[in-house]
Amino acid sequence: MDKFSIHRVPLHPSIRTTQPTSLNTQHSSFKAHLQEAAKQELKVSKHAHERMMERKIDISEQEWQVVSDKVFEARSKGVKQPLVLMDQAALIISAKNATVITAMDRTEAKQQLFTNIDGTIVL
Repeated sequence: MDKFSIHRVPLHPSIRTTQPTSLNTQHSSFKAHLQEAAKQELKVSKHAHERMMERKIDISEQEWQVVSDKVFEARSKGVKQPLVLMDQAALIISAKNATVITAMDRTEAKQQLFTNIDGTIVL
């Protein structure tokens, strides 16, 4: 080794470095980021879970996936607390915490005034 060699020191996994990238690497990076985002899941708060049980709101796994995808997309655009309107339910979600805060059936939602939301997702 000469005196101008570069030694690579392993970084802690939480430290990310930026490097010049080509278009192919940018595409791969975007794809990796998209796949990572797809792994994220919504949590349901105790309150929301109780409301869903009381109101007999049943959301399929496929529907949850669509809700989750849209919430994370909204979060990437700066939405912090969206109202999600589905055929059978209305959900208030903290996009920041990836948590369903409350839930009500759609007929009940028609008579409600929603506050503290900054976006709406209609499915």
